Amino acid sequence: MTDTKAPTRARVGPLLRRAAEAEAATWRSLYVWARRRPLPLGPGDEPFGYLGVVKPILGIFIGLSVVEIPIFDVVVTHVVPWRPARWIVLGLGIWGLLWMIGLFASMTIHPHIVGDRGLRVRLSSGIDIFIPWTDVEALRKRYRSLPSSRSVQVEQEGDRRVVSVSVGNQTSIDVLLRRPLTFDLAKTGSTPVDELRLYADDPDGLLRSARGAPASTTVSR
Repeated sequence: MTDTKAPTRARVGPLLRRAAEAEAATWRSLYVWARRRPLPLGPGDEPFGYLGVVKPILGIFIGLSVVEIPIFDVVVTHVVPWRPARWIVLGLGIWGLLWMIGLFASMTIHPHIVGDRGLRVRLSSGIDIFIPWTDVEALRKRYRSLPSSRSVQVEQEGDRRVVSVSVGNQTSIDVLLRRPLTFDLAKTGSTPVDELRLYADDPDGLLRSARGAPASTTVSR
């Protein structure tokens, strides 16, 4: 009989490791955000956020969690005879609330960065890509709605491979590359891509701040 346990462990192990790393990063972000320290920016760096499109949704979920915690506490206390159930439900409710605030914090303290040497594309604590201006052919403002809610999406447009780092199913800036580049993303693997698309709340400001890119590349349309 074929032993399928080893391949299963090989697939599950990395998934569990990434999940644990993401969980730890969320709590670290909550801690850093709560301390209210300035963003660690280098000389000439300018941050650009991307939280605006999902801020209302996160706000609603956080507000509902705040309301649900005492309601579930009352219900469980009076309906479930097993006393530890109250503390389990209460703990899960508080954990969920703090986790969502941590997600908000992670997206706040990890903005895109426009610097003199290049563009740093980020999404929460899980995506951090640096593209030197020497590898950028053009920056273009263009709002796109994507069919999937996944943060990283890969498309094949003819002979060109496009990666979208989306927020709220949207992107607002196209980064056309001078040459195919390989990014450290699970979705792309080792396959080079020809274009990267990202979302920024202020695409016009980001284009104006792209000082290191040739003037002819910052196109708004």
